[in-house]
Amino acid sequence: MNLHDMVQGIQEGKTRAIAKAISVIERESLYANDLLQMIYSMTGNAYLIGITGPPGAGKSTITDKIVKEWRKQGRKVGIIAVDPTSPFSGGAILGDRIRMNDLNTDPGVFIRSLASRGSLGGLSPAVYDTALILDAAGFEYIIIETVGVGQTEVEIVELADTTIVVTVPEAGDDIQTFKAGIMEIGDLFVVNKGDRPGTEKMRLLIENMLDLVHLDWRPPVLISIGAEGVGIIEIVEQVNKHREYLSSSTQLTTDRKKALGKKISLRLQYLFEQNVIKRIFESSDFDQVLTDIIQRNSDPFTEVDKLMDRFCPWLKEEED
Repeated sequence: MNLHDMVQGIQEGKTRAIAKAISVIERESLYANDLLQMIYSMTGNAYLIGITGPPGAGKSTITDKIVKEWRKQGRKVGIIAVDPTSPFSGGAILGDRIRMNDLNTDPGVFIRSLASRGSLGGLSPAVYDTALILDAAGFEYIIIETVGVGQTEVEIVELADTTIVVTVPEAGDDIQTFKAGIMEIGDLFVVNKGDRPGTEKMRLLIENMLDLVHLDWRPPVLISIGAEGVGIIEIVEQVNKHREYLSSSTQLTTDRKKALGKKISLRLQYLFEQNVIKRIFESSDFDQVLTDIIQRNSDPFTEVDKLMDRFCPWLKEEED
C-alpha cells in the first residue's frame, strides 16, 4: 500500500489502512514523516482522554464501559493502550485487550497497544503520532490508557484534554506517594470498586488533598463499580462538563499549545538521539573513551565536552 492509498484509507476510516499507518510509525520507517505531514491538516477534531491510575485499579474495565456508553451515542472511539515494557502487548496490556475483546469487533472502535518508552527512556513519539492518525481517521474520542501513575504516565496524560485518575479504596498509600503529580494532572478522580471497604475514606482523602490546591476547575471525585457499570454515566457526564468548561474559556487552546510544545520537544529529543547520540555510541573510538574514563586517565565531564565539540560543533559556534 503506497502512502497516497494509505492516507485515503485513513480518511475513509478503513481499519487496514489505519493499522498499516501505525505500523509505519512504530517501525520508524523513512516514510513516517511524510505520512504525518500528509495527514496533519486532517487532524484537530478529536477529543483526547487520558486514563491513568495504580495497576489493578480497573482502568481497562472503566475504559470498556465508557467506550460502550459513547458507542450508544454513535460516537467513534480510538483506544491507545500504553505498555511500558513491550510494543507487542506483553503482560498486563494483553490481559486488558482480552477484557475489551468484544470492542474489537465493533467497527466504530479501534484499539492499539503501544510501548511507551523510546530509546532515551522517555516516551515514544509513536504514542502521539498514533493519536494523530486516529484523529485523521475521524475518531471523535481518543483514549490513552496507561498502566500506572509514574513519571511516564504523567507525561502521557499531560497531552490529554481531560485526564481521569482511577484508583481503588486500598490505594491510599499510592495516592499519597504520587499526590503532587496526580493533583496536577487529574481533571476527574474515580474511586473504582466502590463496593469495597474504605471507599468513602478514600474519596474524602482525595477531596482533602484537592482542598490544598487552588484550581479553577475543581475535579469531581466519583465512586464507581466498573465491573457492574455503576457510575459510568456520571463519569461520561463529568468528561462532557470538563470539555464544556475548557471550550468556554481559553484553557483548551492553552492546554493544547502546551501539549504541542511537549510533542515538539519530544521529537527534537528523539531526532537528537538518532542523529547525534547514536553516532557517538557507534563511533570507532568510543570504547577507548570509556576505557580512559574507567582508568582515570580522563573524566566523563571532559570527554562529554570533547564529544560535543566533535559531533555538535555548531553549539560552540553559537556560544562564541
